[in-house]
Amino acid sequence: MRDFILALRNGFGFLSTIPVGITMEGIENLMKHIYLFPVVGTVIGIILAFFVIALTSLSVFSPLMIPLFVIVLIYYITGFNHIDGLADFGDGLAAHGTKDKKIAAMRDTAIGTGGIVFCMIALIGLFVSLESIRESEFFLPFALIVAETSAKQSMVTVAAFGRSLHAGFGAMTVNNTKPSDLILGTVFSAAVCYVALGVMGLSAFIVSQLAGLLVLNTANRHFGGVSGDVVGASNEIGRLAALLYIGGIGWTLL
Repeated sequence: MRDFILALRNGFGFLSTIPVGITMEGIENLMKHIYLFPVVGTVIGIILAFFVIALTSLSVFSPLMIPLFVIVLIYYITGFNHIDGLADFGDGLAAHGTKDKKIAAMRDTAIGTGGIVFCMIALIGLFVSLESIRESEFFLPFALIVAETSAKQSMVTVAAFGRSLHAGFGAMTVNNTKPSDLILGTVFSAAVCYVALGVMGLSAFIVSQLAGLLVLNTANRHFGGVSGDVVGASNEIGRLAALLYIGGIGWTLL
């Protein structure tokens, strides 16, 4: 039980900016319980949901400000590690040449054009999807729970099927993700998404996992494997895929 609690606490420290403390022992325990990633995502989603409910109840802001505030809070809570991974992923894909050159571009600490474009598209997509969903004050909080849960499970999915490129936290995640982690995470995430939004939530979850597999396939073709940047990018793309589905298509299932 102690190991489980330590893993869960460090899950919040590893995947968010919530000041719970993080230790190497805790990270090692988290790597033995990677199925906890979507649990952390669900809690983050619930925090975002309460924020949206509080914000809309104030009725002092223009409705267009709500998506912006939500995006700010998403990155305030989750930090910039994952979107930095998306930027590096974009730089790697934009680079020309061999896989080694693409990996070098992805590992370069300077952000290039590919990274900037990927992040801009992701942020614009977030705003558009949130604005599309925002019209229903009851709807948006549950959509955020689905999105954050799905995003964290996307990371587990990529790690479960991926092979690591080099040493680091990405390799720790990939090398320690077992089939049981994938199954437990998937069952938990699917249940949460279904409870939150029914068939639409479950469909958004599936779309998010397909997006994660697309990230994995792209990484394998361009880099020959998965790094921490790829796992982080799958979080951002998984969240975006779920929200775009809910905002653009999912409403037809209501």
